[in-house]
Amino acid sequence: MEISEFNRIFDRVVADYHKTDDVNAVCHNPFQPGTLDFLLYGKCWIDAVQWHLEDIIRDPGIDPAEALSIKRWIDRSNQERTDMVEYIDSYFLDKFKDVVPAADARINTETPAWAIDRLSILALKIYHMQVEASRTDASEEHRKKCAGKLEVLLQQRSDLTSAIGELLDEIASGSRYMKVYKQMKMYNDPSLNPVLYADKK
Repeated sequence: MEISEFNRIFDRVVADYHKTDDVNAVCHNPFQPGTLDFLLYGKCWIDAVQWHLEDIIRDPGIDPAEALSIKRWIDRSNQERTDMVEYIDSYFLDKFKDVVPAADARINTETPAWAIDRLSILALKIYHMQVEASRTDASEEHRKKCAGKLEVLLQQRSDLTSAIGELLDEIASGSRYMKVYKQMKMYNDPSLNPVLYADKK
């Protein structure tokens, strides 16, 4: 798959989400389970929902009980996001399992999936910055500033897309190799979060 296809999938997710613009909307993933497309679509859907939860919880007039409920939803979403990134890395580990790294192969500072995670978030940033740059109820100065930021985001996506493509090519050739460390999040684990395990004493 061409790396540019990742962006097309992410843009499709963002468009699909905004058909209802509802954090409670059901994700209808159009791709076959077990495929990379399926994982990418699911990953970006999680990001889209969380993006809007983060907007909602910043409402200064929000009911405290609702804010707490959303905060816990965001915590669950963060865990789902991490899990999905690890599923994507598992896909690449399997894809490149027969590649023998060169003796001087280097490790990257992040795995392919964590770089792809940033690409997914960029799709959301680009969509929403485009909205802000086109707002008829905002000042011309606001639109102009947002248009400038949009140009930067588009360049950032182009650069990151190229970098991910190069990384995957280098892993495939053996000049770089993947090493995955599970994200050992502690705050959701009742055995590792002292506030949670203190209640059991």
